[in-house]
Amino acid sequence: MAAWLCMGALGFAQQARAEDDRWERREARWDAARLDEQCGEVASDEPCTLGNAERRQLVDDLYEYSYRVRVGPGSYDTITLHRVVRELGPWAPVRTQKSIFLVHGDALGFRGAFLSSAGSAAVPASQSIAVFLARKGVDVWGIDLRWVNVPAGTTDFSFMKDWNLGLHARDVGKGLYLARGWRAYTGAGSGRIALLGWSRGATVSYAYLNEETQQPPDNRHVSGFIPVDMAYAFAPGATQERQAACQTHAALAQAQASGQYEGGMLGLTLQGLAGLAISQPTAPSSLLAGSTNREVALLFGAATHAFQTPPVIPAYHWTGGQFSAEGLPTGLSWTDERFFFDTLLQASPYQSIGEQVDTLAMWCGAPDVPYDDNLAQVRVPVLYVGAAGGVGGYGLHSLSLLGSTDVSAHVVQRLPGTYRAVDYGHADLFLAGDAQSAVWTPLLDWVQRH
Repeated sequence: MAAWLCMGALGFAQQARAEDDRWERREARWDAARLDEQCGEVASDEPCTLGNAERRQLVDDLYEYSYRVRVGPGSYDTITLHRVVRELGPWAPVRTQKSIFLVHGDALGFRGAFLSSAGSAAVPASQSIAVFLARKGVDVWGIDLRWVNVPAGTTDFSFMKDWNLGLHARDVGKGLYLARGWRAYTGAGSGRIALLGWSRGATVSYAYLNEETQQPPDNRHVSGFIPVDMAYAFAPGATQERQAACQTHAALAQAQASGQYEGGMLGLTLQGLAGLAISQPTAPSSLLAGSTNREVALLFGAATHAFQTPPVIPAYHWTGGQFSAEGLPTGLSWTDERFFFDTLLQASPYQSIGEQVDTLAMWCGAPDVPYDDNLAQVRVPVLYVGAAGGVGGYGLHSLSLLGSTDVSAHVVQRLPGTYRAVDYGHADLFLAGDAQSAVWTPLLDWVQRH
């Protein structure tokens, strides 16, 4: 009798699993079909079609959905939309009132920037802002810009020739349109979405908001703006910073004019630094005489400005560090060292140079670019989040270019101003062990109030 019951239970469980699998496949097809239909509704001269949809578990009932979306005729004219949510069942997200759309910066795509803990055993899988916000009832969306999907081994980058701030801003607009429409279709409401851009992602987001002001109110998607540790333009008194930006702009613009459309293979470099720091930490570095592989990888995090010629932001760094008397890094202050290396391993191989040239033009003040023509018409609430050892206070002037009246700032500073070189860093905002309390919770409070 017991054996029969066990066999019966096993058969029932197998049948139930089969039903669940069929339901999940059906829901995925339905999900993709609706997104594909909606994609075709995007008001643009460029095509928009859905490629594929994937679902992966992050932790407990939290899942990530990703959708590859073709947004142009070329082989690499694709973006990826990501969604991190709590689930009721496969492809059935919990309905939420609040939503946010995240735009990554240089080198790291959505996963590396906002979900990097899912790719590291050094910290809990939940130690990422996307997971934190989703657990708190926020529907988290985000984008991989086109260059994130360009595979390693690519040698001809001519397709990146026209990839600039304007193009990436339009892609963000398509992502916002799809996210907002899909939330409405699944019963979460048709309200606008908060837009967060980190680093270069903030620049792209500024450019998008600048353009969105020219759309009818019904076609505007942003409820509030959170630029994270980035300047869109420098204050009048930042003479040295502006001069350094002009110098760098001249060099990159010349490289672009000569046919270089990829920005120096930063992602491959970061992957290499991190890989050697993990596999051969004490071996002598081939990049910096007298230092080890581990020290060079830590140097990139703790003294990022040393890798920039010339550095635009003084003492700018990704992660606050500790240094020996000889000036070599001995460790990181707020971010777990192995977690930082694991995050660098998630870098995308290549990045277009166009958005870098455009950003430097904004910083330099010349040549004139169209991405700030309408900023005074931007009137959504704004929260600036900065790191004292990153861009920090340099990002505050950009807020004055907007027409917004509800403007606030949250700059994380751990040390007196004279210790800027070792203060909280650009990536500490998302990687540090205390980022949840120091950064994400105040950010969440602002989202919930707006």
